[in-house]
Amino acid sequence: MNAYRMKPLAFPWPPLIYGAAIAAAFLLQAYFPLAVAETNIWIARAAGGILIVTAIVLDVWAMRTLLDCHTTILPNRCSTHLVTSGPYRFTRNPIYLGYTLATAGIGLAMLNPWCIVTAMVAAGTTSIIAIKREEMHLLSRFGIDFERYCNGTTRWI
Repeated sequence: MNAYRMKPLAFPWPPLIYGAAIAAAFLLQAYFPLAVAETNIWIARAAGGILIVTAIVLDVWAMRTLLDCHTTILPNRCSTHLVTSGPYRFTRNPIYLGYTLATAGIGLAMLNPWCIVTAMVAAGTTSIIAIKREEMHLLSRFGIDFERYCNGTTRWI
C-alpha cells in the first residue's frame, strides 16, 4: 500500500478506550468497592483536580501544536507532517498521556481507586491497539526522520 494512503487506524479507538475505562472503574467501584481512607480526602481531591487540569492543558497544547503544523488531530487520518515541537518534544503521545492523567485524576477526585487501575489498562490497550499502528504509519510516511525522533523522545514520559 502507498505510504501516503496508509491510515494509522480504521476507527479512532483511544477516546472510546478511555471512556470505557472510566465507565468500568465506576461499575467496579459499585460492585466491588475498594475502601478509601477517610484521612486527607481533600489532598486526594486536590491532586485529582491538578491531574485533570494538567491533562486538559496537555491535550489542548498538543492539539494546538498539530493544528499549527497543519496536520490532523484524528488518529484515524493520515499525518501530513511529522510534529516534533510543543509537547511532542517531551513525549510522542501527549494526547494519550493526557487521557491517562485525566482518568487517574477523575479517580482521585471522585475517590475511586479503580480509575487508577483502569487508566493503566487503558494506556496498555492504547499502546497495543493505536500507538503501534500510528508508529508504523509515521515510519512509513517519514522514515529516518521518524526513527531519529523516536530515538530522542520517549513514547509516554
